Amino acid sequence: MKNLLLPRHAEVLTQLARGRALLAFDFDGTLAPIVPARETAALRSSTRALFAQLCRLFPTAVISGRGRGDVRARLASAKVKYVIGNHGLEQGGEPTRGKSSLDAARRCLRELTTRMAGLELEDKGYSLAIHYRGASRKQAARAAIRAALAKLEKPVRTMAGKCVVNVLPLTGAHKGDALLELQARERAELALYVGDDLNDEDVFRLGKPGQLVTVRVGRNPRSAASFFLRSQRDVDGLLERLVGLRTR
Repeated sequence: MKNLLLPRHAEVLTQLARGRALLAFDFDGTLAPIVPARETAALRSSTRALFAQLCRLFPTAVISGRGRGDVRARLASAKVKYVIGNHGLEQGGEPTRGKSSLDAARRCLRELTTRMAGLELEDKGYSLAIHYRGASRKQAARAAIRAALAKLEKPVRTMAGKCVVNVLPLTGAHKGDALLELQARERAELALYVGDDLNDEDVFRLGKPGQLVTVRVGRNPRSAASFFLRSQRDVDGLLERLVGLRTR
C-alpha cells in the first residue's frame, strides 16, 4: 500500500481532477470520525466545508453501511449526487429481494440480546447490525453472535466491523456492485473510492487498475486497497487537494 498524499503520487490525483471521474466515499471512519455512540456521528466542520466544495465540482457518491436516510441526514448541505445505504443494497425505493431472508436472523439475534448484556440489534430493513461495544467481554460476545448465526437453516452473509457484526442476505448487491453501477451511469473513465473497514474490501478487491483508485483510511497490509491515508483526519487533505486541482 502507498500513501496517496505523498508527492510521488501527485499524478494520480491530477488524473482524477482533470478527467471524467466519480468520487465515492464511505461515511463512518472516512468522512466522519468513528465515535462511541453511532447516533452522534457527524462531519467535522472542516470536512463539511471541503466536501460541499467537492460535491459542486465532481459527481460524488456516499456508499455506507448505514440506512440511506440516516446517512443522507448527516451530510449537511453537501449536494451529494448519489447516496447508497445498507452496504450497497439500498439505492432508493423498497428492497426487491433479500429482506425476508433476514427474518430468521432477526429473531435469532433479538433472542440473543435478551440473554447477553451489552448487545444491541440495529434493524435497517435491508440489513442488520448487531453491536457489542457495550459488552464487557467483547471476544465472547463476538463468538456468541457467530455461533447463533451459524445455527440458521438458511445462511446469511456476515461482515465484521468495529465492535459490530453486519448481517446481510447471502445474495444481493454489495458496495463494489454499487460503485460499478454508478461509474457506468456517469460514464466515468475513472473512479475513486475511500473507505476504512472490512465491508469496503468489496470495492478494494475489484482491482481495475487504470479505472479505479482505491484508498483505505489507516494502513493495513492485508487490505486489497492500492493506497492508504494515515488517519481519518487525512481525508481533509485529500479533499483539499482534489478541490485545488479541479479549480486550478
